[in-house]
Amino acid sequence: MSNWKKLKKGDVKREILAGTTSFFAISYIIMVNTVILAEAGMPKELTIFGTIFISIIGSILMGFVADAPIVLTTGMGVNSFFTYTLVLSLGLTWQQALAVSFCAGIVYLFVAFTRLSKLFAEVVPETLKTGITVGIGFFLVLIGLEKGHLIIGGEHTFLQLASLDNPLTLLTLFSLLLTVFLFIKGIQGSFFIGIVVVTLIANIFGMVTPTEHFSLSALGNYAQIFAKLDFSTIFSKSFLLGVFALSMILIFESMGLLKGLMPEADEKKYLQAYRVTGFITLLSSILGTSPTVAAAESATGIEEGGKTGLTSITSGICFIFALFALPLLSYIPDSALAPAIIITGFLMIQQIKTLHFADFSDYFPAMLMIVLIPFTMNISDGMAFGFVAYPVTKLFARKKTELSLPMWLISGLFLTYLIVNVLI
Repeated sequence: MSNWKKLKKGDVKREILAGTTSFFAISYIIMVNTVILAEAGMPKELTIFGTIFISIIGSILMGFVADAPIVLTTGMGVNSFFTYTLVLSLGLTWQQALAVSFCAGIVYLFVAFTRLSKLFAEVVPETLKTGITVGIGFFLVLIGLEKGHLIIGGEHTFLQLASLDNPLTLLTLFSLLLTVFLFIKGIQGSFFIGIVVVTLIANIFGMVTPTEHFSLSALGNYAQIFAKLDFSTIFSKSFLLGVFALSMILIFESMGLLKGLMPEADEKKYLQAYRVTGFITLLSSILGTSPTVAAAESATGIEEGGKTGLTSITSGICFIFALFALPLLSYIPDSALAPAIIITGFLMIQQIKTLHFADFSDYFPAMLMIVLIPFTMNISDGMAFGFVAYPVTKLFARKKTELSLPMWLISGLFLTYLIVNVLI
């Protein structure tokens, strides 16, 4: 029996609140994923349904099968790879890119349902697992700061502080102060309360201007993107390169995200969550959207006290309601969502204290991940550099005994992934 079925009344309330918080923290993906896929030539008014449908199925299945508080939805970074690499760089059509995604999902499932998944999970050293967690934490902080209009691209620097005369920036600062106050006071639902209060204030003072208008009536045309996979170029260089690179991203990014979000999960729960993620990734291509991953923003619900599958099931139900409230979602300002993402990122960053700073060969690869994941805005690329650097630094330090054959294999795969990225 799933743990969430044994919950007491008060715990049920906590899990539902956590799931709702996770949903609001990741709800931006509904609009953002639609915009990114539109650049691949996919119709906005239809891909929004694919994004919501896969999020509903993925999150609810994660709750029932893995009993994990993880939201499954289309992944940031993976969706960019789908559009900008598979379609715009390799020259595939979006239908062919969906076929690439399907094939990568098959490779993922092969790993997930064989001993490879357990082997990969066991041989990855703790320092790299910590690097993934902390790197994702900084990644979330950067996303939150950007979404909250607190930082912008600089004219002479990569980033700079946004102008404090921007009303949205000031709204984010107020939202951050309110949420931090509620969080420090230990008030249950601090993230959710902050989102609701700031959303009301923003709409009362006319600070929200919806830019996208979607209607449930467009669902009648959904067949235009459903199961439109095109395998006509399956033996072409572009198709095969795309499958390899996307497989590497999905296999190891999902592994890193799940380990980062559930560091204390037992092997059974982790493996179930990993397999569910693989199945949903495969299904996403059929539903006409980019591949799914465990949402890093799931950490907001976990910090709210979400511990079981009821959290993810609640998030899935929220995605169902989102179908009927598409016009309303655009009224939630980024300033209301940013604090939950920022605070959650900082809570993940505190794991950096577990790094062994007395051994440079141990913490250098982890620090590469921690720096590159947020600065490249790409979890997979940051992970790749860390995994490639680990055996190199250990060899330089004459600590060859700390390297196993599977670890060499994983590092070699990541090196191949980086080389393939250069080729495509």
